[in-house]
Amino acid sequence: MAGTDPWNEAAKYASIMTMVDIIVYILCIGIAWWALQSFRFDVLLKSPRSGRAIALQVLLSIAIGHLVASFFIQYLGLSMGFSKMF
Repeated sequence: MAGTDPWNEAAKYASIMTMVDIIVYILCIGIAWWALQSFRFDVLLKSPRSGRAIALQVLLSIAIGHLVASFFIQYLGLSMGFSKMF
């Protein structure tokens, strides 16, 4: 195995996993935003089209998307670690 640097391979793996994490977070936040569009905020809020209401939707999308993405990323990491056990 001449020419194979284990540190370089680890760095490549880490950078690929970082890109996967970023993509999963963006997708989950987008899906949360899409799902929240069907929620009737006009029932709960005084002015559902105001800047504060939109900021609330953005923050809820980020919070929900972060929770869902964290679950999938952790599941992916655990399943990859589980396969190395056998």
